[in-house]
Amino acid sequence: MDTEWIERLVVAGVVLLATLIAARIADRMIARRFELRPETITVYRVVHRSVIAVIVTVGVLSALLVIPAVRAVAGSILASSAVIALVVGLAAQTTLSNFVAGILVAFARPLRLGDSVTVAGASGSVQQIGLTYTVIRAADGARYYVPNTKLASDTIRNATIAGAEHQVAVKVAVPLSADLDRVLELLLQEAKRLPDDAIVREPNVYVSQVDQDEIIVTVETWARTAAEATELASSLRRGVVDKLKAEGIYV
Repeated sequence: MDTEWIERLVVAGVVLLATLIAARIADRMIARRFELRPETITVYRVVHRSVIAVIVTVGVLSALLVIPAVRAVAGSILASSAVIALVVGLAAQTTLSNFVAGILVAFARPLRLGDSVTVAGASGSVQQIGLTYTVIRAADGARYYVPNTKLASDTIRNATIAGAEHQVAVKVAVPLSADLDRVLELLLQEAKRLPDDAIVREPNVYVSQVDQDEIIVTVETWARTAAEATELASSLRRGVVDKLKAEGIYV
């Protein structure tokens, strides 16, 4: 390997090293600019990925242009840039649309990391907002990969963005022969026995459905978070069943 090639490889290596350093500096600057609260962490991650992608792309291309053969090919490509731009533009139209939509979603904030959402037929918590796709984790652990253009154009149902409170509704089936007023009183008493720090609103009990052989009564309250709602609903179900058994309503 002659001296000229060694110099070119050294220059390419220096360019790549400078790219990595620039990416690290940009990362730290962005981290200082955005406080990593739930309201801003989504913006930070999308901006972070976009900036790093641009820096790395420019750095790699600059390093490759040091090599004469690559530079010659690049010159030929630039000579027919209009045709190449048209072809690439048509091929990458969807990808570019998703990229731009991802940035718009990050700043508009119709959803954030950890939010419980329903969009484009996918329901679950937002796990990751990428440059082109957003990952939504379903309750059973499955992942939905939703194109960012869907987030920018479809209706998004966000159950947590307005507040962390989550509704708990437990349905209880009781026989038609049961004393309905007594059942409502017992269920309300059981709901009020829940710890004060576990609920954020007064519980409500009402008849939600009447069938041929049973009555459906709903016990409704609100937990502080979606995670606490699952535990609260389980505790309320156990308490309700034990209460109705003790009163002889469930034999």
